[in-house]
Formats: sequence, structure tokens, C-alpha cells
Amino acid sequence: MSIRTAPPRRARVLRRVLAVASLVCAAGALVPSVANAHVTVWPRSAARGAFERYVVRVPNERNVPTTRVEIHFPAEVRISSFLEVAGWQLQVLTDSAGKITGAVWTGSLPAKRFIEFPFIGVNPKEGERIVFPATQTYEGGEVVQWSGPEGSKTPASVTTLTERPAAGSAAGSGGSSTSLYVALAALVLGLVSLGLSLRRGPESPA
Repeated sequence: MSIRTAPPRRARVLRRVLAVASLVCAAGALVPSVANAHVTVWPRSAARGAFERYVVRVPNERNVPTTRVEIHFPAEVRISSFLEVAGWQLQVLTDSAGKITGAVWTGSLPAKRFIEFPFIGVNPKEGERIVFPATQTYEGGEVVQWSGPEGSKTPASVTTLTERPAAGSAAGSGGSSTSLYVALAALVLGLVSLGLSLRRGPESPA
């Protein structure tokens, strides 16, 4: 009768790394769902003076439909156009000079769903950030003002302004750092799994 030896220390360490990497991936997958629970404007960072494709992302956090979404654009941002969204009516708000100051979308967004309203704007050449206050109205009349400070229960969406990348540099706006962390964790998980699979095999008798 043979007695199998206890797993070597290296194998135990690899298994622990595998468990930690799995937890990191799970946490990374959870972060976007938490961060996206509010009405937000994406990307969360954009280059100064650049044309930008923005998206208003609206999740429905109630058991009744969202019927109206209103957003006000920062005075320093010049809005040029909107993308049509099926099932929703768009009303563009302007001031006395004809400058676009806001937008109102009306339709029906069921519970447990989200929708996105794209638009294009030109960012200011100066400043550190731009703020997009919004209002969400639910069937039955409940209104949520997404216009509070960062860290509040109903914060306004904020986009941070960055330096415009030099010509030819590899840069893209709107990328989420969370996605990068999840990808790195997935890479670690794959490498650890490969290492474990290479070590597997019949164990030598004592």
C-alpha cells in the first residue's frame, strides 16, 4: 500500500493565489453595477477642446417605468447633435440665442432595464471638470434630482477634463479603469490556472 505525500508548499501557495484572483475578478465585476446605479454621463474623463461622443446612461432603480429623463449641459460645453433612440421622443432645450442648454427624453423604461442617450459635444479648452445635472421621472410622478455633490445619494455626473493627447499617441477616451483591473485579474487567473494544470499528474508513492 502506498501513502500519498502532502501537497508541496508551492502548490498550496498557487491555490491560494488562484482563490485571491477569483475574488478580485468577482469584485471587479460587481463595481460597474454599483457605479452605474445612478444617471451618469460617459466618458468619465475627456480631453480639453476635443469633440466628444457622450452617452447619458439611465438605469431604472424602481419597480415602475422611468418615463422622462432631463439633462442640463454645462455652459462651457457646445452641444452639436443627438442620436435618435427608438421609442423615445427628444426635446432639445435652447436659450434665447439658440444655444443648446439641455435635453428631455420621454418614453418608457421598464424596471430592471437601462437605456443610453448619445450626443456629441465640444469640450472647453480650460477647466478641470464638467458637471451634468439630470432629472429622472418615474411613472406615478416620483422625481429624482441627480444634481447633488459627489458622495451624496443623488450625485450629478462629473466628467474630468484632461490634456489633449499628442498626435499619433495611443489614447482613447471613455475607458473605465475598472475594466483594466478586471482584465489584469483575469490574466493572472489564467496564468495561475495554467501553472496548476502543468503541475497536475500522478503523485509519487512514498
